[in-house]
Amino acid sequence: MELFKYMEMYDYEQAVVCQDKESGLKAIIAIHDTTLGPALGGTRMWKYESEEAAFEDALRLAKGMTYKNAAAGLNLGGGKTVIMGDPYKDKNEAMFRAFGRFIQGLNGRYITAEDVGTTVEDMDLVYSETDYVTGISPAFGSSSGNPSPVTAYGVYVGMKAAAKEAFGDDSLEGKTIAVQGVGNVSYQLCRYLHEESASLIVTDINQTAVRKAVDEFGARAVDIADIYSVECDIFSPCALGAIINDETIPQLKAKVIAGAANNQLKDSKHGVMIQEKEIVYAPDYVINSGGVINVADELIGYNRDRAMKKVETIYDSITKIFEISKRDQIPSFLAANRMAEERIATMRNSRRQFLNNGMNILSRGRS
Repeated sequence: MELFKYMEMYDYEQAVVCQDKESGLKAIIAIHDTTLGPALGGTRMWKYESEEAAFEDALRLAKGMTYKNAAAGLNLGGGKTVIMGDPYKDKNEAMFRAFGRFIQGLNGRYITAEDVGTTVEDMDLVYSETDYVTGISPAFGSSSGNPSPVTAYGVYVGMKAAAKEAFGDDSLEGKTIAVQGVGNVSYQLCRYLHEESASLIVTDINQTAVRKAVDEFGARAVDIADIYSVECDIFSPCALGAIINDETIPQLKAKVIAGAANNQLKDSKHGVMIQEKEIVYAPDYVINSGGVINVADELIGYNRDRAMKKVETIYDSITKIFEISKRDQIPSFLAANRMAEERIATMRNSRRQFLNNGMNILSRGRS
């Protein structure tokens, strides 16, 4: 990997390599863009095949957070950390405390949180060395707690915006919604949908979770392979990524795709394919941004009511994406990117103009 060439190509600002011999820490902090504010993004711990794979993942994820935070209307940029190691075997207190000291050394340019392979307890250790961390235990400070209900609420309001685009009305009453996966987020989503009298179809490899949805929400269970082809109004992917692909798209009968899963499109061509099939797609990183909106509120002293009001704006963001899609005649996944890019560009131009005006005033003062 030609690191500087890659960073220049996608306009990354900074990559920090962190090493602590005593604890075994090997981490990469990637900061993509801080135009809107300090970079916020979680810490992922994973057993990578190579250092190059870890670098590439850190950079890719950091860029994704730039778009996610910008599209969510947050005054935050995008960053991410990856720690190389087995999250089940290699963790220790010294590792996360050393990592916290590295974050502190960035003087607020990067704020972290938990992610795949890390926990609230890990973030508590990071917090012992730096204030630039969110998602810590309530006992240690302003904490937002379990993000699942908030993320689910964001998916729910985003789904309503997509329903309005597809059906002319945002009511989900009487709509048949096929939910793929019944994990923490999607269980809460099913609760919201059930309370609006939607009809649910569910599937999951965890049969206990499926039975719970059947018992509590009157859902109909189907086999994992059958969820794509069921007769429904809305397909809600809430499990694996890359599930919108060459094999599944021909099976879909839904008019809307709106779910909590990350990276739902296997490839960009699949975003084009579902548009050609006249399926309304709510881009995943926008509709599932409730979690990051929630933890971002910790930075100003967590207030749940304020955070939930901000999460409700996901409805407006999804609506705006559809407007851009029609305006520019592009698929909604590209419209989401464009919305984020336009917001960043506007702020960048505003700052440039402000600096230029300041320089002009100084020049006139010297003459």
